[in-house]
Amino acid sequence: MRIIIIGAGEVGYNIADILSKEGNDVVIIDRDEKQLKMVSESLDVQAILGSGSSPYVLKKANLDRSDMIVAVTDSDETNMIACLLAATQSKVPLKIARIRNPELNGNSVLFDKNHLNIDLCINPEREAVKNAVNLMAFPGASEIIDFAGGRIQLVGFSIDADCIAIGEKLSGLKEMSGGKQVLIVSITRGEKLIVPTGDSVIKENDYLFAVAESTDVRDVLKFFGKDIDPPKRIIIMGGGITGLMLSELLEKNGISTKIIEKRQDRCEILASKLNKTVCLHGDGTSQELLREENIQDTDYFIAVTNDEEANILGALLAKQLGAQKVMSLINRVDYVHLISTVGIDGVINPRHAAISKILHYIRKGKIVSATPLYDERAEIFEVVALETSEITNKPFKDIKFPKGTIVGAIMRGDEVIIPGGDSVVLPGDHVVIFTLRSAISKVEKILTVKLDYFE
Repeated sequence: MRIIIIGAGEVGYNIADILSKEGNDVVIIDRDEKQLKMVSESLDVQAILGSGSSPYVLKKANLDRSDMIVAVTDSDETNMIACLLAATQSKVPLKIARIRNPELNGNSVLFDKNHLNIDLCINPEREAVKNAVNLMAFPGASEIIDFAGGRIQLVGFSIDADCIAIGEKLSGLKEMSGGKQVLIVSITRGEKLIVPTGDSVIKENDYLFAVAESTDVRDVLKFFGKDIDPPKRIIIMGGGITGLMLSELLEKNGISTKIIEKRQDRCEILASKLNKTVCLHGDGTSQELLREENIQDTDYFIAVTNDEEANILGALLAKQLGAQKVMSLINRVDYVHLISTVGIDGVINPRHAAISKILHYIRKGKIVSATPLYDERAEIFEVVALETSEITNKPFKDIKFPKGTIVGAIMRGDEVIIPGGDSVVLPGDHVVIFTLRSAISKVEKILTVKLDYFE
């Protein structure tokens, strides 16, 4: 595929990195000469200096020969104009734009075929907030990702010193847990990513990703010694777009919420838009203020300002003063895996959410969703099995899956199956697959058409 990416920031860079390493022809456009030079020196892509909303620049990038345009600058206007030009001056099949304005969403008539003709509008903050609220429903988890309409979930969590599974082989977990259907698809030990087998042994401080039916996730977390009680009291630091959207969702869920914001005028706007949330004018990194608000009785302290360092500092301070759990908004993808090591329980990452959405449009086959994991070293995705696929109608033990690939779950009608070696995928099944990024192209091949289909 030939893909034009407009914007060489965190999202644009990571998308270009992933796609170029998978053999796609990638062009990246940005107005920042210094940023563009860094991209061209580290990635195998064509870099063009200029504005993505310029017809001349897009022509120079061979827009008319491209399969996709991904506009992810910090300017909604630039992103929309780039997609409009792609629709009116060429026949680019797919057009994706990052739209951060909370008053606009993908359902707006502005983006339909008769107007801007944008195929996918991404609001990273909205997606990240949804992920955070989902995560708060399972306090013992560090990450929760939904598949099959929420019937299957991938849950990430660390192994504490008192976990009863330490020293045990994965093959014995089903019997130990009372027969719960769960499959461990990856283990991170230090900086090492392990794709496990039944003989793999769990160790203290391991970070696990497990796939289970959503109704079993609480029991799985409880088995591994994790907290499963949902929060009742939350304090949010930062009243920007993310803080407002998060407060609105928490209000709908009936959770007692307070939001701390430095700017007086912004506090007044928040108070006018929120019905039950208490808006406090102050500094979320103030020990005095946090003590006054009884931080020790707070289930979650969530820092979502535009300053990453302030978010980390605020979260760590709240944890030290007694908050049960803390979360921090982190935009840099390469920071995410370091957060748990410093004592922060969860991450809100808008840019990671945007990357996940975009990958859904990139992958071949009937991909339902795709989410990068471990700094994009691995990926988990949901696919609808095709009748022509190599993985259908034969036992897993007879399929040569690429190294580093595990089928985590199968959804057949209303039935969720956590598979074993004798499991068989049927056409139309929803299949959740974990794989290393190095194996993605091979996995795509076995998901599409059998070689003998054309014979």
